[in-house]
Amino acid sequence: MSPVFFRAAWPLVLLALAGCASTDLQAPVGASSAPPLADVNRLTHPHLAQPVGDSPLSPQAVAARLQVPLDADGAVQLALQNNRALLARLARLDVSAAEVADASRLPNPGFRFSRLTRGSEVELERGWQLDLARLLTLPLVRAAEQRRLQAEQQQTAAEVLALAADTRRAWVRAVSAEETLRYREQVMDAAEAGAELARRMQAAGNFNALAQAREQAFEADARLALALARQQQLQARERLVRLLGLENGAALQLPAQLPALPDTPRELADAETRALTQRLDVMAARSSLEQAARQAQLAQTTRFVSMLELGAVRNSSNEQPTQRGWEVALELPLFGPGPLPRAQALARQAAHEAADTAIRARSEVREAHGLYRSAFEVARHHRDELMPLAARIADEQLLRYNGMLIGVFELLADARAQVAAVSAAQEALRDFWLAQADLDQALAGPLAAPAFH
Repeated sequence: MSPVFFRAAWPLVLLALAGCASTDLQAPVGASSAPPLADVNRLTHPHLAQPVGDSPLSPQAVAARLQVPLDADGAVQLALQNNRALLARLARLDVSAAEVADASRLPNPGFRFSRLTRGSEVELERGWQLDLARLLTLPLVRAAEQRRLQAEQQQTAAEVLALAADTRRAWVRAVSAEETLRYREQVMDAAEAGAELARRMQAAGNFNALAQAREQAFEADARLALALARQQQLQARERLVRLLGLENGAALQLPAQLPALPDTPRELADAETRALTQRLDVMAARSSLEQAARQAQLAQTTRFVSMLELGAVRNSSNEQPTQRGWEVALELPLFGPGPLPRAQALARQAAHEAADTAIRARSEVREAHGLYRSAFEVARHHRDELMPLAARIADEQLLRYNGMLIGVFELLADARAQVAAVSAAQEALRDFWLAQADLDQALAGPLAAPAFH
C-alpha cells in the first residue's frame, strides 16, 4: 500500500481498529483451533464410542472387518467410517468452514487509477480505498459466521447420530430376517414331509380328503411364508449393505440370532431434561437463534449506512502541481429500509423454530421411552409366558403320541400351532431392539429419517 495512504488516513484507520481492539483480528471469535470434524466428534462422543472418519476404509481394512460375524457395534463403527454419503456431508462441512474463514478476514484494500487528457494536458488519478464499514462491523460478522458454522457442526453431528441409529436398526432387521428365514425353511421341510405323508395315506385309504387338504393348505402357506421371508431377508440385508458403504455384500456375515432380552429395562427418570440439554437438534436450534439475533443486531447497527469507504487520493498532471488528499464515500438507504426488517423476521422465525424443536424433543423422548417399555413387556411376556406354555404343550402332545393316544397328524397339527408362537416371539424380540435404538436416537437427536440410504 502507498505511504501516501498512511500519511493521509492513519487517524481514521486507528479509530476503526480501536473499535475492534477487543477482538483478535487473526482468528474468528470463539473459533476452535481444531478442524470441523474434531468438533463433530466432540459433540457425538457422549452418545457414541466410535469416532467419525474423514476418508473411506481401504478394501483390505473392510475385508478384515468382515472376516467375523458383524455385531451391532461393529456395524455402527463400519458405517461411521465407510458410508460415502456421510463422507460427502463432512466434505460439505469443510466447505462451510472455509467460507466462514473467508468472511472473517480483514477486507482487502482497493486501488483506482484513471488517465485523462485535454489537448496536451495529461491528468493521472490514483486512489486507495478501504471498506471501513466492513472493518467496523467485522467482530459482529465474525461472531455470526462462527455461530453459523457451529450450528452446521451440530446439525452434522445430529446426522451422524441418526446414521448410527439407522445402521443399528438395519442390523437388527437383517439379523432378525436371517433368523426368520432359517426358521421358515425348517417349517417348510416339516410341511412338505406332512403333505407327502398325507398323500400316501390317502392313496392307501387311511386318510380322508379333508385332512389331506388341510396338510396341503399348510404346505402352501409355509411356501408363501418362506418366499416372503426370503424377500424380507434380501431387502434388510441390502439396506444394511448400503449403510455400511459396501460395494458387495456377499462377504457380510451376521450373527445367527439377536441378543437375548435383558432381565430389566433401562430406567430414565430424567429423559426430558436430557433431551433439552443433550439433543443436538435442540443445541442447533439454540445456535441458530443466537445467530439470527446477532444478524438482527448487525442490521440494526448498519441500517443507516450500508457502505462506507475510506481512501487516499493522489492526482498528478504534467501542467499542474500534484494533488494529494483523502476521501470518504458512503451509501445511504434512501429508497428502502435496508436489511433490518428481514433480519428481524428471521430472528422471530428462529425463535419459533427453537420453541418447536424443544416441544418435539420432549414429546419424542416420552414416546420413545413409552414404546421401549411396552416393547420390553411384550417381549418378556413371550419369553416368560407364551413360549414356555407352547413348549409344555408340545411335550405333553409328544407324550400322548408316544403313548399312542394321538396320531402323527394330531402331533403335526400341534406343531403348526407352535409356528405362530415362535414367529411372534421372534418379532417381539426384534421390536424390542428396534425400540431401544429409537430411544437412543431420541435422547441424542431427532427421530426423522437421515439422508443416508
